[in-house]
Amino acid sequence: MALEESIIELLGNKEYSPLRQEELADTLKLQKSERKQLRRTLHKLLDEGVIARIKKDRFVLPKDADLVAGDILFRQSGSARVMPDPKPGQAAREPLEIRSEDTGLALHGDKVLVRVDDSNKRFEGRQRGNRRQDTRFGDQTYARVIRILQRKRETFTGTLKRSRMFWYVIPDDPRIIQDILVPPPEESAFLPRPKEDDKVIVRMLEWRQRHLNPEGEIIEVLGLTHEPGAEFKALLHKFELSPEFPQAVSEQVLDVSPKVSSKDIVGRQDARKLFTFTIDPDDAKDFDDAISIEEKKGGGMRVGVHIADVSAYVKHNSALDREAQKRGNSTYLVGCVIPMLPHALSNGICSLVEAEDRLVKSVWLEFDVKGTLRKKGFSNSVIRSNKRLTYGQALALLKKSDLDEIRATPLPPAHQTGSTGRALNELKDDELLKLQQGVRNLWKVASKLRRDRFKKGSLELDMPEVKIYVDEDGYADRIVQHEYDESHQLIEEFMLTANEVVARELSLAKLPYLSRVHDEPDPEKLNELRQQMQIAGLKCGDLTKRGEVTKLLAQVKDHPQGYTLRISFLRSLKQACYRAEADGHYGLAKQFYAHFTSPIRRYSDLVVHRIFDFFLMKSGNDTAPSRPPKIYSKSELDRMGEHLSITERSSQEAERESNKIKLLEYFEKEATKPEKNEFEAVITDARNHGLFIELTQTMAFGMVHISTLQDDIYHVVDGGAALLGRKMQKRYSVGDKVNVVIERIDRFKRQMDFRLTDQLEKPKRRERRNDKGQGRRRRK
Repeated sequence: MALEESIIELLGNKEYSPLRQEELADTLKLQKSERKQLRRTLHKLLDEGVIARIKKDRFVLPKDADLVAGDILFRQSGSARVMPDPKPGQAAREPLEIRSEDTGLALHGDKVLVRVDDSNKRFEGRQRGNRRQDTRFGDQTYARVIRILQRKRETFTGTLKRSRMFWYVIPDDPRIIQDILVPPPEESAFLPRPKEDDKVIVRMLEWRQRHLNPEGEIIEVLGLTHEPGAEFKALLHKFELSPEFPQAVSEQVLDVSPKVSSKDIVGRQDARKLFTFTIDPDDAKDFDDAISIEEKKGGGMRVGVHIADVSAYVKHNSALDREAQKRGNSTYLVGCVIPMLPHALSNGICSLVEAEDRLVKSVWLEFDVKGTLRKKGFSNSVIRSNKRLTYGQALALLKKSDLDEIRATPLPPAHQTGSTGRALNELKDDELLKLQQGVRNLWKVASKLRRDRFKKGSLELDMPEVKIYVDEDGYADRIVQHEYDESHQLIEEFMLTANEVVARELSLAKLPYLSRVHDEPDPEKLNELRQQMQIAGLKCGDLTKRGEVTKLLAQVKDHPQGYTLRISFLRSLKQACYRAEADGHYGLAKQFYAHFTSPIRRYSDLVVHRIFDFFLMKSGNDTAPSRPPKIYSKSELDRMGEHLSITERSSQEAERESNKIKLLEYFEKEATKPEKNEFEAVITDARNHGLFIELTQTMAFGMVHISTLQDDIYHVVDGGAALLGRKMQKRYSVGDKVNVVIERIDRFKRQMDFRLTDQLEKPKRRERRNDKGQGRRRRK
């Protein structure tokens, strides 16, 4: 490390002139044994992008050679952008654009070294027409790849194909535009041998020449491409997910009892007699939060927010704990979950299922008659849930008065959930009425919490959720849009309150903990967003002021392109992350905020639970003294926060890809139907090659190609605001609602093409009549 520091310090000296390896050794006055180490160290620093090599094998810092290291992210067109590596203490550098011809041998996600183009040198004398090319278009800086520092991955999933002369693999990721040449299947070393249209894993060999396709070797066959099983295995491979656990973890789980014993509840607050229930989605696999309610004498209520006590079963630094930390969180793919914890815990002893004793951590919230929080308390407890409710059942209890109508609310299919709970039609009147009263009383308080939160500046970012459900064979079966209604809001408000209350108490106790942080957005991003919103016809002021942001979101809510514009708004914000400092949460307008309420699926919550135990002991409320609490140092939390932020983003990307695959699968089935279903859509953009649309029910995006608009010749007008027919002046404008049918699905490019229903061909009978008429005219 000392040699690395000496090299970097020398290269950063203002008096330094570029030196070769031997000259560096002399300047640093290295001994003979140290000169061998210098060579290895220089190569290491080159691979990391810390230093760069220029002409005549001389070494400099990248900034002195106008070089930048970063991750390259491709588009399907072949162009890319590089996200420069952050420098400690420096503002983040803007992304650099890379033209398709300047990407070299890079692939999506690689760590690369790029040189920022100098227009006076590179493009001197090169002109197109009378206009000289420049390295900047608008505010965008262009660069070209000089070197691959590190491959993102060596193996890829894809579909095996053959041409007349050779076999090749089409990568699943459409951003990898090169097909990978592979040996014929008969040369494979494993059985059964791969065949055409199989989904395979290919290991890429060294790629040396850009004008030649890369070569690789097949190392595994996953099944027939586009079948659910093969697609699932491909996702697991790409995102390094595994439904299986290491043997040491499996062995440790065998020692966990499936039932809570009398020994387990010693020292805990017994809350089993309190009326308690859970509210979760239809397809919930695990249940890590429950709510109890007690009416107070003289009015008001005491609400218990009970969270599964995972820390009672996952001991710090055990094999189970190390694997959970490595995974960071559960990943929810369509139709299945890759859990952070083994099934025996996540769906078993930790899950707050109906009619079973469960260990929990409780946050007690006392509200007065007006719904104002007056008192709070904390404990380790034991509960017994009276009922597992779905959001649909909870909403029925809130909105409907007729008990028979409420009982008609169906149970979720058993294969989609970890527990269905009892059907409402199995409940007696008194239990159903008690449930209804409890849910309605909770909503009175939750609705006030929600109003107060927005008054304090919290942003209303709630959006309808689109869920894809699969059949028992794993194929996409139906797509349902779930509104973010009162049943969702009810449970969310109490979870948000518990998260904030715990974070505030830990801060007051001066205990280091893992905060959920959402930094203030960059003013430049907000200005770009403002311009985009104005193009969409929305008025907005200075978006650095929270009040203006709130006004904008109110307009977006009722806009025809509301979903798309809200996505654009979210993209203008910074990503939330985990950090050891209470730096605040911009979206929620809260200074103190931690994740506490989902320890079955998030490791961050498990960490906070352990610190919570230390807080209970320190405050004299320790009700489980047999377990020595774990306290973390700030440096431990910093490292853990960075790791968990990375695993969270990786899971989000896997979940998005899973949804995209199942959307394509669903609409591919639609495309084969003789009588196609119509879908309502909104036009989101107009281009020379067609209209971009968003389906209003499924929130899926697609395109209406210009070639399908056959009743006229259309061209773009008003700067991309519409397509206008030249002869009939028919106009398709951004924001217009249209009806479409699926036209074509490209599973490899992951694209969906639609056709406007007003552009469908006329009935065949009418076409034949017209043909006969034309024939008679020709004969005349």
